[in-house]
Amino acid sequence: MTDHLDRFHAALTVLAGHGHIKQRLIKAFEDNLVDIHEDELPVAIKQSFADLRHEMHRVSPLNGEGAICASVRKMSLTEASEIAGRIVSLYGEMARQRDDMQSSLPLTEAGDETRVPPFLVKSV
Repeated sequence: MTDHLDRFHAALTVLAGHGHIKQRLIKAFEDNLVDIHEDELPVAIKQSFADLRHEMHRVSPLNGEGAICASVRKMSLTEASEIAGRIVSLYGEMARQRDDMQSSLPLTEAGDETRVPPFLVKSV
């Protein structure tokens, strides 16, 4: 999941960058998210990502452009902004899930009873 989280983070960096929202959305998705498959993602965001993928491929391309470019070209500025917001939300959900997984891990392995060295014990 860390690789996917890194890819979403890279997409956010592009979305927060300079340029027109539609250009940033195309670049963010094509460069970072296009080859992520929803089956590789946590259950909680699979359907949301599948819906996002569908939105980014909903228009048939013309004149050699890709489906992503064609789909974003047909979006209003409001729609493009909403899609960008969904990418941010998906990143946030993935980060929360990663944090939840890490906080539930045991600090020591079973049977690994580590004793405190005598020099670290505070003397009274």
